Amino acid sequence: MLHFMSPEVDKLVHYQMAVATCRGPLNGEHYGNKRLEKRPSAKRRVFVQTENGSVLGIELDRSDNAQTLKRKLRLALNVPTDESSLVCGDMVLKNDLSIVRNDSPLLLTRNLMHRSSSTPCFAPIGRDFQQRDQSGPIEVLGHSDKFARTKELVVEIVKAISNDIGPVPVHGGLGGAYYFRNCHGENIAIVKPTDEEPYAPNNPKGFVGKALGQPGLKRSVRVGETGFREVSAFLLDYNNFANVPDTALVKVTHSVFNVNDGVKGNVHQYGMQASKIASLQQFIPHDFDASDYGTSSFPVAAVHRIGILDIRILNTDRHGGNLLVRKLDGAGRFGQVELIPIDHGLCLPESLEDPYFEWMHWPQASIPFSDDELAYIRKLDPFRDSDMLRMELPMFREACLRVLIICTIFLKEAAEFGLSLSEIGEMMSREFRGQEEEPSELEFVCLEAKKLFQEELSYSEPKAGGQEEFQFDLDCGEEMDLSRCTEEKMEITRTLHCGSKGESRRCLLSKLEETAEEDMEGDEGSMQKSSYATGTSSGNRSANEQLPMSSSFVKLADMSKEEWMQFLENYQKLLRPAFANRKVGNLGQRQRQRLGTSCQF
Repeated sequence: MLHFMSPEVDKLVHYQMAVATCRGPLNGEHYGNKRLEKRPSAKRRVFVQTENGSVLGIELDRSDNAQTLKRKLRLALNVPTDESSLVCGDMVLKNDLSIVRNDSPLLLTRNLMHRSSSTPCFAPIGRDFQQRDQSGPIEVLGHSDKFARTKELVVEIVKAISNDIGPVPVHGGLGGAYYFRNCHGENIAIVKPTDEEPYAPNNPKGFVGKALGQPGLKRSVRVGETGFREVSAFLLDYNNFANVPDTALVKVTHSVFNVNDGVKGNVHQYGMQASKIASLQQFIPHDFDASDYGTSSFPVAAVHRIGILDIRILNTDRHGGNLLVRKLDGAGRFGQVELIPIDHGLCLPESLEDPYFEWMHWPQASIPFSDDELAYIRKLDPFRDSDMLRMELPMFREACLRVLIICTIFLKEAAEFGLSLSEIGEMMSREFRGQEEEPSELEFVCLEAKKLFQEELSYSEPKAGGQEEFQFDLDCGEEMDLSRCTEEKMEITRTLHCGSKGESRRCLLSKLEETAEEDMEGDEGSMQKSSYATGTSSGNRSANEQLPMSSSFVKLADMSKEEWMQFLENYQKLLRPAFANRKVGNLGQRQRQRLGTSCQF
């Protein structure tokens, strides 16, 4: 069992068992406690999406492997697939497809050395494609019981489409979005195709220039991957605690969708049926959004509940425009409102990012958590959450799930320590001094946790001629080493957080900047090899003209499973000293300059 709330330092073996098994409720109960295993069926169906957004539904036989699937795709797409790869999240499917579940979306990518602007786009053509894809106009991809309401919406939408009441484009935002309606002509869902996101191949608003799977509006959220993040926020919102509208990943076919003419510009091919992978979210009628309404009237509980979700998923774009406000009618409800959080496509990045929490500066966020809110937080189990997302959204990358675990543990420990929502948000947010961005307090703790296990690894590696001395070190008492280590970390944390211009902090920041510059150079080099040629028309804005990208101070994908477990052990040890520093006032009052992206999709 995981003991997140215990002030004592757990033994490593206990933590390893907890992380390895990902089982065991917190305090006797937890959310997401449904059996996750599903029996594989003889027949499976997958939805393969190409880099330019085209989607093909294919039935798999039990004997099919990656090579036979690519042969089927070659026949349907009428292009060579030998120099391409089938990808599901982090996994490149070499041969065995047994891990691929029914209705899973896969991505067909061309290998870097074979990708160029002259390479033909993968796109289904002709009558053969229509014959091979026998799926319906809208298919929900996923088997969670939470999708029941979404399936009801799909029935209403299909009935409306059969009565010639089709979807209409949404004109706001940077990405493609469409209102789908019921038979009365009322908006009941908003659909966002993954290939129409900002910088995606079929973006209808001129933001083009990248293939699916490349770094997007934020470097740690790839193009085409915001849709399933929208779904993850809904799945993680247990008991509709934060009021996230019903959301699911769907495969949808309609002629309203945008299809660009290769790299030449935005030419919509009217009348052509286009199949897309998209997020479908229930449309919620509302009166305002939070940017148009005085925040003083917002219920404390609603602000807290949305903040708790944002912290768990490290929401990097919680601005007033994606908090809907609905007035509550009825006797005794004058002036009361309900908050509905939407647009979670920039949550759960692949590395720790600077979040944007607009609620952080609202007075409601400084009020202590209620007993009910603390009880909800205690029941959260980040390991079961990550298991659930692996099952429902198998394309999720492991680094994103590690962010979920880190942030949920941070929330649980901080709330138990007595920190308020605003204090937790401040500790997770970066500070800007002049034009320089500094790591957040959360990132500093993670950096020290990484440094600790790297030092431990270096001590454990036998050196030539020094084996006897090394054995002597191992024979030292374990508890003495742990105690000394904890004291050192408390001192390091004080040094990092007390003078902002301290020598050790400047030294650490300079090393981080060098690493970030090297990473940027590496990314630019790979982008030159793999990016699509951008449009030349004056109406197109290239992906290379995007907003300045934030630094990635803490990488999580580079740790092995054993290193990840050791990192979590060290991370938990360092949290309470960091919280204690904040509580006793060592940090002082810091004026923060917040730079948010405020990106609306």
